[in-house]
Amino acid sequence: MYTVAQLIGGVWGAGGEGGELVVHDPADGSPVSSVPVATADEVGKAVEAARDVAAEWAATAPAERAAALHRAADAVAAVADDLARATTAEMGKPLADARGGVEAGIGTLRQYAELAPVRGGRTLHGDTHALDFMVPQPRGVVAVITPWNDPVAVSCGLLGAALVTGNVVLHKPSERAPATGWLLAKALDSALPPGVLSLLTGGPEVGAALAAQEVDVIAHTGSTATGRAIAAAAARTGAKVLLENGGSDPLVVDGDVDPVWAAGQAAVGAFANAGQICVAVERIYAHRDIAEDLTEALVERAERLRTGRGDDPRTELAPLVDRRHRDHVHGQVTAAVAEGARIRTGGMLPDGPGAFYPATVLSDCRHDMTVVREETFGPVAAIVVVDSFSEALRCAADSPYGLAATVLTGSMSHAQRAWRELPVGTVKVNSVFGGAPGGAAHPRRGSGHGFGYGPELLDEFTATKAVHIEAPGGGHW
Repeated sequence: MYTVAQLIGGVWGAGGEGGELVVHDPADGSPVSSVPVATADEVGKAVEAARDVAAEWAATAPAERAAALHRAADAVAAVADDLARATTAEMGKPLADARGGVEAGIGTLRQYAELAPVRGGRTLHGDTHALDFMVPQPRGVVAVITPWNDPVAVSCGLLGAALVTGNVVLHKPSERAPATGWLLAKALDSALPPGVLSLLTGGPEVGAALAAQEVDVIAHTGSTATGRAIAAAAARTGAKVLLENGGSDPLVVDGDVDPVWAAGQAAVGAFANAGQICVAVERIYAHRDIAEDLTEALVERAERLRTGRGDDPRTELAPLVDRRHRDHVHGQVTAAVAEGARIRTGGMLPDGPGAFYPATVLSDCRHDMTVVREETFGPVAAIVVVDSFSEALRCAADSPYGLAATVLTGSMSHAQRAWRELPVGTVKVNSVFGGAPGGAAHPRRGSGHGFGYGPELLDEFTATKAVHIEAPGGGHW
C-alpha cells in the first residue's frame, strides 16, 4: 500500500490536517493508497511559500532551468516502472498502456527542455534612436490540477512546460491517482531547487481551495463541470486559465470505406483504456450503406476483448476507475435503451468484485439521446445511422463539446470538408489516434480553451512584455 506525503515549501510530509482518504483498486476493491487531505489554510500557506521562491526561479538562466528539467526526466525514467504500476493499481489501466503513458511523459519533459532555451522575443522596428522589443517572462505561481485517466503523461506536459519557462508550480493530482502524482513529484523534486514544486493532495475541495487562491495561472485537465467551476473562481482572482475539459468525440464513417476496417478503428477509439480517454470515440455516425456490416464487425471485436486486471499482460479491457463511475456509464446505457437504443453486446453489470464493465455496442441510436450528446467516458460505442456524409458532418458538429473528431473516408474532398467544417480542436482522417510529435490544438466550447500540448504550451505559461527605450531628452546614446 502506498503512503502518500505532501510537499509544501520544499518540505516533504507537511500538512494533511484535513484527514485521510483511501484509494481502492478498481479490480477488487482492496486499498491501494493512503492519502493526506490538505486544509484550505495549508493550501494558502503553500501558495505563500511558492511566492517566496518565484522570483529566484524566474531569474534562473533558461539553460539552467532546461538542464534541471533534463535531470528531472532522468529521475522519472529511473522510476518508470514504479509509476506505471501505481497507475495500474489506482485506476486500473493495463500495465502496458500505463508504461506507454510514462514514456510519453518522459518524452514531453525532454522536448520542453530542448525547446525552452531557444525561445525568445522579437525586436520591433521603431524610431532609429530608440530600442523596441517584446520579451516573454514567467507568469509566476501556477496551479496545475490533473486527471486520473493518464496521470503521468498529462502531468509531465503541464508541469514541464510551466517549470521550464520559469514558473513555480503547485500540483494537485486527481484523488483517484494520488500515489502516481506523489511518485512523479518525488522524481521531479529531486532535480529541482527546493520549493519550486509543491504537491497538494486530497479531493475536490482541495482543488477548489487552490483555484480560489491568488495564483497567476490555473491549468486543469478533467471534466467540463470542474473546468467551469475553476473558470468561475479565476474570474474572481484574475488568474489565467488553461482548460482541457470533457468531450463527446464523433467518428464519421463514410459509405465508401471497408466496414471491417472501420470497425477496427472504432473499437480502438471506443474501448482503449476502457473508453476513459479524453479523445475516445463516443458517438459513431455510420453511412446507411455500411452501417449494419460495421455494427456486426464492431460487436465481434467487442466480444473478443479479454477482460481482466490491469496488471495481467493478457488484459485488453481493464476495469473502470471505480464503481461510482461505472454507475454513471451504466446509467447512460440504461437510459439509451429506454429511449429506443438496442444493445448489440455488453450493457450489463457483471457479477463479482471491482468496477468492470463490458465493451458495449448500441445500435438504433438517435442524435438527441443523452448517450450521444453527453460524455460517457466508458467502453460504449453508440451508433447513429445517417443517409449522407453531409448529414454525418452536421450531426458531428452539433455538440456542446469541441475537443476532437475522426473521419474515415476514401474521398479527399470529403476529408478536406471535414477538417474545414468540424468545429473541434483536432481532426483526424483515417486514423482514430496518432499524429506527429509536438502537435497542439485549441479545444473549443465545453471542451475548454488554450493550448494543452506542443511548443505553444510554453507560450501559455509566459506573459509578453513590450519594452521601449529612448535616450534621455530625445538625443543619442
